[in-house]
Amino acid sequence: MSSIAGENWARNYSYTARDLARPGSVADVQRIVAASRSVRALGSRHSFNDLADTAGTLVSLENLDVETVVDEASATVTVAGGARYGDVATTLQGAGWALHNLASLPHISVAGAVATGTHGSGDGNGNLASAVAAVELVTADGELHTLRRGEPDFDGAVVSLGALGIVTRVTLDIEPTFDVRQDLYDGLPWSAVLGDLETVTSSAYSVSLFTDWLGDTIGTTWIKSRADAAAPPESILGAVRQATGRHMLPDQPVTNVTEQGGVVGPWNDRLAHFKLGFTPSNGDELQSEYLVPRRNAVAALEAVRSLGSRIAPLLYITEVRTMRADSLWLSGAFETDAVGIHFTWKPLEVEVRALLPEIEALLLPLGARPHWGKVFTAERDALAGLYPRLGEFVELAARLDPERKFGNAFLERTVY
Repeated sequence: MSSIAGENWARNYSYTARDLARPGSVADVQRIVAASRSVRALGSRHSFNDLADTAGTLVSLENLDVETVVDEASATVTVAGGARYGDVATTLQGAGWALHNLASLPHISVAGAVATGTHGSGDGNGNLASAVAAVELVTADGELHTLRRGEPDFDGAVVSLGALGIVTRVTLDIEPTFDVRQDLYDGLPWSAVLGDLETVTSSAYSVSLFTDWLGDTIGTTWIKSRADAAAPPESILGAVRQATGRHMLPDQPVTNVTEQGGVVGPWNDRLAHFKLGFTPSNGDELQSEYLVPRRNAVAALEAVRSLGSRIAPLLYITEVRTMRADSLWLSGAFETDAVGIHFTWKPLEVEVRALLPEIEALLLPLGARPHWGKVFTAERDALAGLYPRLGEFVELAARLDPERKFGNAFLERTVY
């Protein structure tokens, strides 16, 4: 029997919800939530696990009639929760504004990315959720609530895993538009990365290291430099800048990725890795990611590298990125600068799930927090010590959703 709600983007998960609703207004969302015993929001389907699923009704916000509103006085933009980052970015660029960062994929929804702590890269850049100034959500009783930065529950309500309600509007910090160039470097030695990670990751506004964990060099280093900052160097600790661009996967076309080779362009055409108009990444894949406290990053990289010969046969590519600390309770960067170690796996779910406990046994003792929307095996007992305010989040959820209308198997397994 086919699923009413279909599958996620990677086709590794089929939703089990009994109904799928596509409301056209916030009032419609309120009526659906009030009448449902079990309900969850469905974003752009880029989660690789059962986080978004429910036994009851899934609510897609793709048709929501919420206008994008730029407030120049407060330097914010308010958008529909279901809006895609790429579309928001296009609108902002046209108005002379920018977001501070973008994730690899511009295809993901704002509310979904925020709720899972999804991020871009850069030593000085917080994750996407750190730009949230306010969230509007429909809670279990069908009422509409707005939480603003500085209010008591705000830091618990941003990276919320969908547990508090359905987010209908999000207000984001913006800044004047800026231009970016993107350059690739080959031949960065692992010894340089492990010996001087700071020099590598601070070399540009946004830095990504791509590796298969084999050999003595990291593979390819992608750096994104703001045009109003110093030009990128010809080499970084032995890695040499390349004149032409390419996809991070050797068998994928360069036309799918944002322009490289040092060509200056607007932020919305450079900060994401993939172009909005093209199929992102590989598609037939799984993803896992672990956000490691910056202070333990080198130990974490060395630990994963020790499994390189086991990881490589299952892997398309790993990306290593950085992000600034934030105050959001369930964020991977809560109260610590963090380094993300991201695995894009081949679609070998049995083999990947068999290896993940070994990876987690090395990384979780170093404080690594799994990305909520990716594939991981750790459950509540293992995660509780990684999130000092997890108990307070559970209390917040109990106040806003006492009957766990927004609960599901994922939350029972990892949070409750």
